[in-house]
Amino acid sequence: MPEFDIKKECPLLSKIDSPDDLRRLPVEELPQVCSEIRKFLIDSLSRNPGHFASSMGTVELTVALHYVYDTPYDRIVWDVGHQAYSHKVLTGRRDRFDTLRKWKGLSGFPNPDESEYDSFIAGHASNSISAALGMTVASKLDHGNRRRNVVAVIGDASISGGLAFEGINNASLSNSNLLIILNDNDMAIDQNVGALNEYMTRINTSKSYNKLRYKVYQFMKRLHLIDEKHRGLILRFNNSIKALLTRQQNIFEGLDMRYFGPYDGHDVERIVRVLNDIKDMDGPRMLHLRTRKGKGYAPAENDPVTWHAPGRFNPATGERVVEPTAGKPPKWQDVFGHTIVELARRNEKIVGITAAMPTGCSLNFMLDAMPDRAFDVGIAEEHAVTFSGGMAKDGLIPFCCIYSTFLQRAYDEIIHDVAIQRLPVVFCIDRAGLVGDDGVTHHGVFDMAYLSCIPNIVISSPMNEHYLRHLMYTAQTGKHGPFAIRYPRGGGVLADWECPMHELAVGKGRRLQDGDRVAVLSIGPIGNDVQSVLRELGDKGRHVAHYDMIFLNPLDEDILQEVGTRFSHVVTVEDGVVHGGLGSAVIGWFNDHGMAVRVTRIGVPPHFVAQGTIAQLRRECGMDNESIKYKILEIIAE
Repeated sequence: MPEFDIKKECPLLSKIDSPDDLRRLPVEELPQVCSEIRKFLIDSLSRNPGHFASSMGTVELTVALHYVYDTPYDRIVWDVGHQAYSHKVLTGRRDRFDTLRKWKGLSGFPNPDESEYDSFIAGHASNSISAALGMTVASKLDHGNRRRNVVAVIGDASISGGLAFEGINNASLSNSNLLIILNDNDMAIDQNVGALNEYMTRINTSKSYNKLRYKVYQFMKRLHLIDEKHRGLILRFNNSIKALLTRQQNIFEGLDMRYFGPYDGHDVERIVRVLNDIKDMDGPRMLHLRTRKGKGYAPAENDPVTWHAPGRFNPATGERVVEPTAGKPPKWQDVFGHTIVELARRNEKIVGITAAMPTGCSLNFMLDAMPDRAFDVGIAEEHAVTFSGGMAKDGLIPFCCIYSTFLQRAYDEIIHDVAIQRLPVVFCIDRAGLVGDDGVTHHGVFDMAYLSCIPNIVISSPMNEHYLRHLMYTAQTGKHGPFAIRYPRGGGVLADWECPMHELAVGKGRRLQDGDRVAVLSIGPIGNDVQSVLRELGDKGRHVAHYDMIFLNPLDEDILQEVGTRFSHVVTVEDGVVHGGLGSAVIGWFNDHGMAVRVTRIGVPPHFVAQGTIAQLRRECGMDNESIKYKILEIIAE
């Protein structure tokens, strides 16, 4: 494949080092800029994978925003951030774009630590409106500065999240100048679900009506016939007349919010005109743009789910580079997906729940096999947990499958709606531990710490796929109350993962190897790394006892009593934060039982970890094989 010559292929883009350069161009040249950005993204992402389809769909919107608004003084708040690659390209990061999602490179999401143009952290859905509203209020209270325009860009999937509606409701009641842009592509990562999505696909507003209403409003304002104080009354009256004439109620106008659209989100010149028309309006506004995921690249337009994050591909043909899987262990998520179907065929009380990630967590297997017993509730983790609690209350065994980083959003529901009542909800916590190139907003390193302080909940992590199946079998009995099973992203460790399942004794671990100098206690798949280290140590490895704890709560007190009596030094190893995880629990138990045991904790240190490969990040955190080996040798030599 020939090397991409940006000066030849992208003569305009190659000269844009900041939005100031973009604004010097005549508006007629913006379509060419958009075309060049797509060429650049196709070439870059074919070699260095990332979130492809979303960013291809927002090129015109991004160009128009930076063309019209005085960024970074004016704020653009991106929701999730999957769609913000062209934003990075236009804001001084084009020449570093090949470091995207790499160790010490550019983050895959907007991050204020990376650029002043990234006004707020992004990575989790539905936060943009609340954050942007806060910025508009702060700007209004800063009377010494000129007006700061703030724009929240949110997708049609993210806007279904509860936090987004809380923000919209507050914005409609405040006299803020917030502009919300709804990027409506009728797609999430998987297919959008819910009544709101159905509504968004039907909504239509007369463009001539909006234009006429705006002109009349400005005319009456100049004549002092109306003012901002009575704006709400006028809005409600106008909206009532409009609903009567069109026989359609607009949900946003029903909240006293000016609504414009829908417009073609790929007509950059039209978007520029609309933004200039509404930029200086007072009060909250909603601009509705219809876009197409993967726009400008046929394979992505035809299959936006696959092309959400397609990996490497041939830009000329669209052929994806797929790594061979024959003979390799399956992904942890797939073992979960096949096992829940297997269990559900035996146990009619089992149901499956996911929050907008059926393919990501492989609940799609159950959705296909048993569509009446599997539920995708959309981007609504809080609802997913309480919904699960309601089903458990009336006799079902819900397997609620949510990524670790997203389960954080449902913390109160876990406590209030599940744990207090000891309801048998099974939390299948996918992407637990360091996840790699998605970076700081996506690492699932806090779940053991934030769950371990909650009474009545079993917390477990399997070392291999057989134990994942055993834990799922144990949880589905329903007799242990809330039951959390955490497992990582990516491939497992056993090619022959299928096995007969049996019930485990809750709170009981297993000794994998005996020793006489130091005991290593691990939990989860990282125990396989410990086993690898012990093999590398050869004769020295015989001095090391290794225990797979399996359960964080309840802890195996027999193991702790044994190692606390036999060893003066214990090492804990976990793929999670060391503060509040296994190491902290072990230290607490020894202290409570008067055992003077020195404990060395290996895990994620108490700081936020950026993006990189799993190997790079584990090395940075001091939890890779070499670090584990060094620590063990250091203790043996004492």
